[in-house]
Amino acid sequence: MLPLPENFVARILRDLGESEGRALCEALDREPPVSLRLHPDKCPTSDAPTRRQELFAAAEPIPWSRWGCYLPVRPSFTFDPRFHAGAYYVQEAGSQFIDRMLAPYDLRGWRVLDLCAAPGGKTTLYASLVGAEGLVVANEIDRRRAQVLADNVRKWGTGNVVVTVNEPRQVAAFESSFDLVAVDAPCSGEGMFRKDEGARAEWSEGNVRMCAQRQAEILGEAWRALRPGGVLIYSTCTFNREEDEEQLETFVREHEGELAGAETVAVEPEWGVVCGVVGAFQTFRFYPHRARGEGFFAAIARKSEEAAGRERIPKARRSLFAAATRDEVRELSRWVQRPEKMRFVRLEDTFYAYPEEQADRIRSISEGLTAIASGVELGQLFKGRLKPAPALAFAVALERGALPAVELSGEEALRYLRRQEVGVEAFAEGMNLVCAVGGWPLGFAKRIGTRVNNLYPQSLRILKNE
Repeated sequence: MLPLPENFVARILRDLGESEGRALCEALDREPPVSLRLHPDKCPTSDAPTRRQELFAAAEPIPWSRWGCYLPVRPSFTFDPRFHAGAYYVQEAGSQFIDRMLAPYDLRGWRVLDLCAAPGGKTTLYASLVGAEGLVVANEIDRRRAQVLADNVRKWGTGNVVVTVNEPRQVAAFESSFDLVAVDAPCSGEGMFRKDEGARAEWSEGNVRMCAQRQAEILGEAWRALRPGGVLIYSTCTFNREEDEEQLETFVREHEGELAGAETVAVEPEWGVVCGVVGAFQTFRFYPHRARGEGFFAAIARKSEEAAGRERIPKARRSLFAAATRDEVRELSRWVQRPEKMRFVRLEDTFYAYPEEQADRIRSISEGLTAIASGVELGQLFKGRLKPAPALAFAVALERGALPAVELSGEEALRYLRRQEVGVEAFAEGMNLVCAVGGWPLGFAKRIGTRVNNLYPQSLRILKNE
């Protein structure tokens, strides 16, 4: 591992003092903890402690995260079929504090904008919190990172997310449209120094200043998109005040009179989280020598009910969707739970299901922005029968009774995930849902006589050897 940048060390010692600064720098050269977050819809709430132990022996709960846990050692997630099934998301413990920040609110039915969303850790949390009645717009300006985001959203399978690839100003044209706007801002990445050698190599004073300028621009667009009374979250994975408190101080000066305090976030002293206040913002700092996690900074406030702002929906740039016919709806309805709560549409030759409550909003966003994933991708119809899309296997809304299901042993499941041949005996003739032991869905396969066509996506197959 590269040594810490000299100018970074000097900053830390200046800002935290000799003793605290040295303790932080030493912590950044130690092994980081391993943490993840279980899927609440695939691991039911009443079973949370049991499910943790079922999935991972010796798992410890993260005290500020309802579904988070620490692992004693880092397993090879690549070779865990449950990881590929979306049973959990590997997420840094500090980042999971967002769950605690939002605990005072019932987010069901909310519209959320995650303005800097890749790779998807916080997006998937918001998707679970808003429920089937809600909507998350997950935006990522970098198309390569947006594809990773889209893959993670599909695997999470809540079906209430639209992934967009746009400049923040383009998304913010949907003015006053969101109940919660989250800015997990691009930053200098100091909090990732013990996990990412590249972050150490790329750090510079100039990069800190460049990030701070970009963050201010994104915060301004986030404010446009937030409705009066809505909640604003700002976060980074860096330590310096320039990208954290100073960013908020400037924002508070510019929006004086429009900001209001959010609900108080309860924090236990033994967690080691450093709490603060910047104007109406409550702030939370995670230092690796104090709290069990990586470097993380987060802040929360509200837009005052009296703040100026009226909802604006830009005109569609194009028409994309066609309503499914009655016969098409009949076939598609077989594949989802509670089809009466869904709206079925066709985009080119592929069918999708959207939550009825948000279907019109999803359409306006998809036709007004550049969307690369949305809703539940169902698949294509051939002679009136659905050929399911791979993403449908991960969907929480999948009606498992629509087709036979096969549970594969650990080694057979890995063969499937490598797109290799699997034994034919357990498969019914025709389309089958392929599951890992425990019933975790992985994808689809079609038996034709003595042969099984492995339909796992080529782009997702496991390439590594154990």
